[in-house]
Amino acid sequence: MRRLTRICWLAALLSANTLWQPAQAQDAVKGKAVFDTNCAVCHSVTEQVVGPALKDVHKRRDEKWITSFVKNSTKMVSSGDKQAVEVFEKFGKVPMTSFESTLSEGDIKDVIAYVKAESEPPAVAEVPKTEVTKGDDSTKEPVATPAFSLKDMPATTLVLLCLVAFLLLIVMTVLIVTFFQALPILSHLYERPALRNTTMARVIALLRGDTTTLVGQHKDILMEDHSYDGIHEFDNDLPPWWKYMFYATIVFGVVYLLNYHVLGSGQLQDAEYQAEVQQASLLNPASSEGNANEVTNFTALKDAPQLEAGKATFIQNCAACHGQEGQGTVGPNLTDEFWLHGGDVNAVYKTVKYGVTSKGMVAWQKKLSDNQILEVSSYILSIQGTKPANAKAPQGEKVEAKK
Repeated sequence: MRRLTRICWLAALLSANTLWQPAQAQDAVKGKAVFDTNCAVCHSVTEQVVGPALKDVHKRRDEKWITSFVKNSTKMVSSGDKQAVEVFEKFGKVPMTSFESTLSEGDIKDVIAYVKAESEPPAVAEVPKTEVTKGDDSTKEPVATPAFSLKDMPATTLVLLCLVAFLLLIVMTVLIVTFFQALPILSHLYERPALRNTTMARVIALLRGDTTTLVGQHKDILMEDHSYDGIHEFDNDLPPWWKYMFYATIVFGVVYLLNYHVLGSGQLQDAEYQAEVQQASLLNPASSEGNANEVTNFTALKDAPQLEAGKATFIQNCAACHGQEGQGTVGPNLTDEFWLHGGDVNAVYKTVKYGVTSKGMVAWQKKLSDNQILEVSSYILSIQGTKPANAKAPQGEKVEAKK
């Protein structure tokens, strides 16, 4: 009888777990839709955007606290909640948008389920181990060779190396001193007519202070008809160092011509620049997404359908930070004449497209097309002067928007 009871309990638990997991997965699916509509503007699960990254938030805070904070964070901060005040001060004292009238507790729980599902790392399938026979070397993975470091060597070995290096230094010093002591003897040896013009003879003469090899020999022969105002010109050859450098430039010019213009094995300046730009775009993908300093010549859209499309995009993506009517909440008021980054349609377009990360404004170029960005920029300019209720105080400089 006891065994039968245990079996029944086990079956009941397995059944409950089976039913709970699909329910939890379904909640996460609903939560993703709610998150994308209301939270994705300011939050990400894995990265900090305007607000903090939400990964493992269910482990740091209980569900009741999260629900209350999402509904009305300002109320919790005003009540002196320690955790709420800590979050508020950590992220620049910017209040989180209140969702008390727009999201139900069920919606918030679904978002928590979604964040919980995204926070858990995906399961990694175990790779079955294969036995390798001793005679088969083809399946063996190469073993990484550890980097050589003097710190890993025994103390006695280090002492021995230092001693050998010291002895080598002494030997080299003795050889150099001996060589310079023997220079007079070598000089007499190479002064013989048969060896006087050899390269070694010139090197020895240079080491003894004779710079004739570099500056040449002055002939002190006056050139006829080359004396003017007491200035006399001698018939001396160019200094050897100057001639050697001239010969080197000729060789360099020939090699350069063959390398870059005949064989084509080298890249000219333009090709090298293009290659570096391409390499930079691979190392920094953000550079291929456009340039915030690009010149644009857009004009604000006037057609009602386009402005309605811009309004729909604004409510879906921008209202969380700027309010449903553009009155400003976390972000600035968009209905007055004051602008932080320019008030014409091109300035607004660039602000929306590329964002201002230092101010918490995210870039929308990955989520919105260029047409959508132009539509929402035109809609923002169209609501200037509407004076909605509870509008945020002006920020920035007063600029007359070019509609």
